[in-house]
Amino acid sequence: MTLEQILFLVFALIGLGLALASVTMRNLVRSAFALIGCLFAVAALFAMLDASLFVVAQVAVYVGAIATLIVLVVMLTRLEQQERIPQTHRYWPAAALLAAVIVAGVAWGLWQYGFFDQTPPALPAADPIVELGRALVDPEKFLIPFEAVSVLLLSALIGAVLVAGGANKKERTE
Repeated sequence: MTLEQILFLVFALIGLGLALASVTMRNLVRSAFALIGCLFAVAALFAMLDASLFVVAQVAVYVGAIATLIVLVVMLTRLEQQERIPQTHRYWPAAALLAAVIVAGVAWGLWQYGFFDQTPPALPAADPIVELGRALVDPEKFLIPFEAVSVLLLSALIGAVLVAGGANKKERTE
């Protein structure tokens, strides 16, 4: 095994471990920071694949914007966590088994598909960053979804502020 392969496996395992931690932790703030670490591990994997555009997009969009929004929403809407309330549903083993069966089915289906033996097509001669910039402002390509995501993030932030404001008002009346 080469050093690059070992580093790739290390970053992949770190990413998987942090992803698992982000969904299993009881503390929401720690869970959000585990998600941020997982997103950084994915950015490191992109860097190892020499996909600099994806590294920048991963750090700027996911770590910079979405993870910050998640932490902000958690901080604004955080209510007192009660230790007596169970954090899992009583049927979680059945859900975990169903998820494992689905993942195994998807993995088997991908294994049966023949694209693993194919070589990727050659990259176009044009600069990919320029092409992405043109695609983002072209109304026939990505302009509408790009704006829809920005409206969605803004509405989530407004909803978090309203929920936090309602919680503070409820605490003041009691």
